[in-house]
Amino acid sequence: MNSNFDIIIVGGGAAGFFTAINIVENNPKLKVAILERGKTVLEKVRISGGGRCNVTHACFVPNDLVKYYPRGEKELRGPFHQFCSGDTIEWFERHGVELKIEEDGHMFPTSDSSQTIIDCFLSATQKLGIQVLTGQSVQSIFLSEPYWKVETNHETFVCQKLIMTTGSNPKIWEMLTTLGHTIVPPVPSLFTFNIKDARIKDLMGLSAFAKVKVKGSKLEASGPLLITHWGMSGPGILRLSAWGARELFDKNYQFILQVNWLNELTFEEALDTLKGLKQEHAKKAVSKKSPFEFPNRLWESLVLASDIDSETKWADLSKKQLTDLANQLTNGQFQVNGKSTFKEEFVTAGGIDLKEINFKTMESKLHQNLFFAGEIVNIDAITGGFNFQNAWTSGFIVSKSI
Repeated sequence: MNSNFDIIIVGGGAAGFFTAINIVENNPKLKVAILERGKTVLEKVRISGGGRCNVTHACFVPNDLVKYYPRGEKELRGPFHQFCSGDTIEWFERHGVELKIEEDGHMFPTSDSSQTIIDCFLSATQKLGIQVLTGQSVQSIFLSEPYWKVETNHETFVCQKLIMTTGSNPKIWEMLTTLGHTIVPPVPSLFTFNIKDARIKDLMGLSAFAKVKVKGSKLEASGPLLITHWGMSGPGILRLSAWGARELFDKNYQFILQVNWLNELTFEEALDTLKGLKQEHAKKAVSKKSPFEFPNRLWESLVLASDIDSETKWADLSKKQLTDLANQLTNGQFQVNGKSTFKEEFVTAGGIDLKEINFKTMESKLHQNLFFAGEIVNIDAITGGFNFQNAWTSGFIVSKSI
């Protein structure tokens, strides 16, 4: 096999395939190869979105879209003006894949199967003559002017332009440090909180829209909170874990989580509401029905946690009990001890320092003809198709600049 190529892409995932296809579509004369260390390609695409592949998100304004990226918000503004979610939809439609929007803005292929995306990529690479080489584990990368040399466990490849799309790969990051690049140390992002607490012990599966905050820090988020058998999950918690990825790592995932079950309502407003309920429902038992928009069983649990027994009537509540209940509702304190991975959507914060990349081209500022796309750089997002959108956008920009 001839190991000389115009362009070599290291990493057979979403960003790698998208970049390769766009390069050859723009310039069919270029000889391109994708090197993948595993036996199969596009594995993360296969399992993403529970096997349905959350391709992108129905947020079409670049300045709004960047707000979903805890790391990369500033840097992605320009790139998203070049290639945004609307362009993604159009690109896939042009390649025979129709996407649909779900209520929460997540976008999936209408087939509801990630295989549709995989088939689209594989047939495009085949049609365009892009070589996809599996079982090629990269051992070293070096510059031998004017070429790049890539040594794998099987052979040495030579190319003019090298594109790295290996995602969160510590071995590759280490190789890039030998080329002078700085790696922001990887830490987990998008995880759920382990909490053992009597107040939520038997409430698994219940959810409420809540505001959550890490005590003693500026970290806070709002969104649906889901009670699970190990603690707390749901969009609000995941958002907090993404924005707090570094800080929570430094705390060794041991901290106090403050939960406001009434979301925006303050302690004073909650207390006023409770006083009003005391007048209005004087003869009714407090614990029987939740007066707020969250499940009765959760209300009952918070009532008991405020030292109010299940038969107590509203009229009989003492000032202290009302205060305690307002506190439980707006500032419940829960001890977090550790984290759990959220499904298989394992996302890492960390990667190549963003200051070392030219975001107009996605080229390294340290070396000509070395490009990056996808999660190899220090960019990550919350769930909802945003990490894939970063892969498509960065891959598109690499292909355009080449």
